[in-house]
Amino acid sequence: GYRVSLQGNFFGCNYTYITFPEYNPRNHIKLDPPLNIQSNVTASKCQIWWSVPWYLTEILQYELQYKEYSMSWEAALNKTVPSSLPQIEIEATELRRGIAYVARVRCKVSEDEDSYHSQWSEWSQKTVFQREGEPKLSENMLNKRTLQFLFIPLSFGTLLYIFWNCKISSRYVKGQKGSPALTFPHRLLSFSHSTIFTMGILR
Repeated sequence: GYRVSLQGNFFGCNYTYITFPEYNPRNHIKLDPPLNIQSNVTASKCQIWWSVPWYLTEILQYELQYKEYSMSWEAALNKTVPSSLPQIEIEATELRRGIAYVARVRCKVSEDEDSYHSQWSEWSQKTVFQREGEPKLSENMLNKRTLQFLFIPLSFGTLLYIFWNCKISSRYVKGQKGSPALTFPHRLLSFSHSTIFTMGILR
């Protein structure tokens, strides 16, 4: 260890002040922040990684901080990286769709390390990432849904047309042998065939 002292001359007299009687530089380290922080978002997670000098990788621990881009850092969430590897994953369920996020990371010597002790470094540069928005419907799904929505009003209109036709036809069959009661089932059967055909298209 070292002894750190402060010497000065006050009013013509020399004074020596012992600031640290036992000073060990290994216990007072402040590292540079991690470099080259990057991110990649997939459907299930967000991967974030960074770089540090290779000879420090096994003795460092990290803390990640992330937030919505529009929020202040006071509202940020903190995550402790579970290993000494310079990377971490955030589950997609922790991120809101269509919202931009920003993250940064800092490091220090691991508390499990006996030879060195340090305080947290400054925060690294930031990386911005965003989970994809709501999944878009395929063109086939859109066409199918459009047909489904159109089926109900078209069926209702067809049914009204049949009833109206039957009402008009009944005026002309009074003097004939046919009966309007027979005309309606015939038209309803035709409507049923049309409905079955339409349902086959929708499937």
